[in-house]
Amino acid sequence: MVFKRLLGALGVGGPTVDTILDPAPARPGGTLTGQIRLQGGNADFEIEHITLELVARIEAEHEGGESEGAVAFDRFTVGGGFRLAAGEQRDVPFSVTLPWETPVTELHGQGLGIVLGVRTELSVAGAKDKGDLDQLNVAPLPAQEAVLEALGGLGFGFRSADLEYGRIGGTGQRLPFYQEIELVPSPRYAQQVDEIELTFLANPGGMEVVLEADKRGGFLSPGHDALTRFNVSHEGVEHQDWPAIVEGWIGQLVEHRASYGPPAGYGSPAPFGQGSHGHGHEGHHHDGHRSGPGMGTAVAAGAAGLAVGVVGGMVAGEVVDEVGDFFEGDEEEEG
Repeated sequence: MVFKRLLGALGVGGPTVDTILDPAPARPGGTLTGQIRLQGGNADFEIEHITLELVARIEAEHEGGESEGAVAFDRFTVGGGFRLAAGEQRDVPFSVTLPWETPVTELHGQGLGIVLGVRTELSVAGAKDKGDLDQLNVAPLPAQEAVLEALGGLGFGFRSADLEYGRIGGTGQRLPFYQEIELVPSPRYAQQVDEIELTFLANPGGMEVVLEADKRGGFLSPGHDALTRFNVSHEGVEHQDWPAIVEGWIGQLVEHRASYGPPAGYGSPAPFGQGSHGHGHEGHHHDGHRSGPGMGTAVAAGAAGLAVGVVGGMVAGEVVDEVGDFFEGDEEEEG
């Protein structure tokens, strides 16, 4: 629980809501469980709907630099259709399935700097209010953890992680943003690569691993980005030689130029869609697979798109303001 707030839409004396997430971190594509604790107000209220919304703080790059905002990326109705009596306490348990592309926020309990939240919305007698917003912690899938541990074992270091607005061409990406984990190259590749960026795009059948290298230029050749994509399965993770697999990926990435080989399972690059490399990249510092408009339209467009497809009429500006206030308030409270 981050904080509890009186339902402002109902005025003083209205019910309060406090969402308590189960302490174990969730996983992408897995189940998020907890309970919503309602405290009745000074009168009886008809609780029409209780809705949970997943929100994320994201970044977008544009010609003027980089900006931050927030977007809602999934929504669940978990209760409602009952009367909450004056002064009554009621717990509503819930269990929802996270999207497979839900970003990872921690590795072995260590935070990666990714901020996700679960916002609770109560609809009472025609009035709606976002009564609670709690931090969401997400641990990696076994395959994700195996790749990250292999990179660490090979000498790569964690630099930072963020959520970038935009889409990766030629992939099965479904969310309007993707997670980018920036890695310091191991000594073996330090002379060839400035930085390696890693993105996981999980789905029910497996996971796409996108690697991008910011390459150092030679005396007569300018530095440029190279990227490759690999497919792995959720099955048999414990039986794979991940250090060897990942080292093979890195070797292909560093040697990679303009062509893509055919997909062939583990350790083989899958081709990107037509035009996914080298253009369609407005306002981003890479020349490769990342793309997205400037932040002036990025968050609004992302939130508005979700409002049509997922959120169902939510005002884009409201998404940004509400979640922005939450993140700021969270930091102040922790301080």
